[in-house]
Amino acid sequence: MSQTAILAARSTDEEPETAELRDLAKAADYQPVGEITQRREEDPTYSLGRGKAEELMRLASAENPDAVIFNSGLTPGQTLSLSELLPEEVDVIDRTRLVLQVFAGTAGSNAAATQVELARLRYLKPRFTERMGRAVATEVKYHSEKDGQVQDIERRIQALERNLEELTDNQSRRRDKRRSEGFDLVALTGYANTGKSTLLRRLADNLDLDPGDDAQHTDLESSASVADGPFETLDTMTRRATLNGRRILVTDTVGFVDGLPHEFIRSFRATLDATRDSDAVLLVVDASDDAERFADKLETSLTAIGHIEGSLIPVINKTDQVTESVVSERTMTAQERLESWATINDITVTAPVTASARDETGIEPLRERLREALPATQKRMTIPNGGDAQSLLSWAYDHCEVSNVEYSDTSLQFTAAGNPDIVAEVDRRATRLQSAGSGDSEWQPTRHERRDSLHTVIAARKPSLPFGRRRGTTESFTAGLSRVKARS
Repeated sequence: MSQTAILAARSTDEEPETAELRDLAKAADYQPVGEITQRREEDPTYSLGRGKAEELMRLASAENPDAVIFNSGLTPGQTLSLSELLPEEVDVIDRTRLVLQVFAGTAGSNAAATQVELARLRYLKPRFTERMGRAVATEVKYHSEKDGQVQDIERRIQALERNLEELTDNQSRRRDKRRSEGFDLVALTGYANTGKSTLLRRLADNLDLDPGDDAQHTDLESSASVADGPFETLDTMTRRATLNGRRILVTDTVGFVDGLPHEFIRSFRATLDATRDSDAVLLVVDASDDAERFADKLETSLTAIGHIEGSLIPVINKTDQVTESVVSERTMTAQERLESWATINDITVTAPVTASARDETGIEPLRERLREALPATQKRMTIPNGGDAQSLLSWAYDHCEVSNVEYSDTSLQFTAAGNPDIVAEVDRRATRLQSAGSGDSEWQPTRHERRDSLHTVIAARKPSLPFGRRRGTTESFTAGLSRVKARS
């Protein structure tokens, strides 16, 4: 059931806008019933000036709302002063708390719920401390009760921090596992409503999971929403894509939002790590924002991202909504800011790509830029010919790009290209075969290699076929399965 709220907006330099605040309030299930705006310097007691704060009090008394929502953050002291000024039943909500309420309402995973609760408790702690500090010294019971609440919050924060540490470790291991399976990891990041979810749909191969995939990738969603709502992608959403034979997992991360203090951003470490640990990051910015807003959002996004392991590809989206001259201006702004940021942080940044995810313009150039940015290497392999050589070749076909396959009576040669970690693994397995001679009698596969061998024989590929094409005749299946069973 929706609650009612009065919106309060203050700005120092210009008349404050309330459109975005109204959208945020509705996303948190509040129905605006009035608003107060003021252009002035921040008042240390009420944020608004004393006279405007009293006007807000009279409006709240008349409308009887559930809450008053401010467009900016409030200090603990301001929050308490406003609570004392307004009718007792009216809740005072600043922008930070409102954002956290929206996050809490959309958190669908354990990781998301843990991060939101941690941020919420970090927000509450100084406010409880402020209330305790204002308590009258003779009210011992009140003091003791509030002190106990603060201590309880501290204990819960510590427990959540330990839980979050475990979650991030698990996610890191999952990313390592995906890389070992031959996937490159790509993250979509940027402000909410820049078109990231639509871009995800354009890059993805499809939005339907293959049978059995849920067991391997429990966080791969079956659909990607394109709704234009704040924080539509609080929980990261991952889809498969293919670029010139390379298998990619593209993750749409949470959208940034104005007004969330930096100390709370660190609560969302598990989500940000999905960006920072990617092989490439697509930073999506909105070309339809005005020049100042565009630059501010770009700056905020770069600050939140911090250091990343892979390359950063800026994507200037929604070019269908502006003129070519505006696109050129936005591109120049992005290039100037990104060049200095890349130098300071020692990060590889490509030239910006202009696109419109909605009408699909610029998608192919983006694919090409992404392909060039992903780490790649290749190596020529020579291994003794035999059953194990065929198993290794099939494994290579499943995990990277294979070309120039050549057979002789005693050896098999091929070139493996793609993700450096995967090519290195192919080389490691090839070296083991070389050391074992023929490989059919002396070399014993590990438990994981035997499992991979069985999998790749069942879905074997002819060496002469292009990467990504499979074969599966009864004869090859039976012969291959017999070899695997004999080794087992």
